[in-house]
Amino acid sequence: MNQPGPNNLITDIVGVRVGNANDENVRTGVTVIICDEPAIAAVDVRGGGPGTRETDALNPENLVERIDALVISGGSAYGLGAADGVASVLGAQGRGFALMDTPGVPRSPIVPSAILYDLANGGDKNWGETPPYNALGRQALKNASTGFSLGNAGAGYGAMAGSLKGGLGSASIVTNDGVTVGALAAVNSFGSVLVPGTRHFWAAPYEVGGEFGGVPWSEDIHVAADDWGAAKINPGTRQNTTLGVVAVSANLSSSQARRLAIMAQDGLARAIRPAHSPFDGDIVFAITTGAKNTPHPDEFMLARLGSLAADCLARAVARGAYEARNLGDAIAWNDFIPE
Repeated sequence: MNQPGPNNLITDIVGVRVGNANDENVRTGVTVIICDEPAIAAVDVRGGGPGTRETDALNPENLVERIDALVISGGSAYGLGAADGVASVLGAQGRGFALMDTPGVPRSPIVPSAILYDLANGGDKNWGETPPYNALGRQALKNASTGFSLGNAGAGYGAMAGSLKGGLGSASIVTNDGVTVGALAAVNSFGSVLVPGTRHFWAAPYEVGGEFGGVPWSEDIHVAADDWGAAKINPGTRQNTTLGVVAVSANLSSSQARRLAIMAQDGLARAIRPAHSPFDGDIVFAITTGAKNTPHPDEFMLARLGSLAADCLARAVARGAYEARNLGDAIAWNDFIPE
């Protein structure tokens, strides 16, 4: 049977590292995903209230194909500043895009980013003219490793999954024939990750090895059409977002990576109800790290990778909520008692 990679994290994709940085006083954080070598990437924006930087650069028809890093952050619009910190460090290291190498002209690091809203979670946001995100981005990059924390960590530190504490989740899968797919999610959704009136995760059919509690799926579960369970009661516009990243070790073209991101978005719909609402800013990035001299996969393999990525992302969403812990008034899954 297919099994998770050795860490059950997106970093089971060789060459991918992840770093987190948190500010417990502010109740926010930043997550950086960096590849050892510039990687082809794509994005699919599905929510009605997204907040992004440099995502247009990832369109297949545009000039730049490869990224140096991805940043996902709390802080709403302020969180976009985290990418400034990451780009500054990478630029000083000589990384980045250059149309031509010209002495004295710095390279431009390509660091697409997306943000979620955690401004109303009770933390101290009185930062004046110096929001913490530039510094958090730099620290998260410094912390990048193949092992990283889940739950109240990085971009998921101050997040909410419906009316429950959200968090940062990750998962991977390695197939019998050696295909490896990984996913990461920062879960701050309007919708609920749980079946109404239960502790069952919507993603339970995709769970591997009890990775998010092993609560068995019941054949007796029936849900009314308008019953959203533990969704947020008063969602505000642009205040809810699930940010996802999927990665594969195959050599995909830019257009194939875009299709991977599109298919992976289905993982959010498998794990959150409702998903992609007008209140959410749901975004999924796709990274492909395969060797440049290997052939692109055919259409059937691309479809297979997309399906695996959606399953991994659903698992990552559930793990983000499962690993989260109580924070302020936010109750986590471990202490949740269904009505």
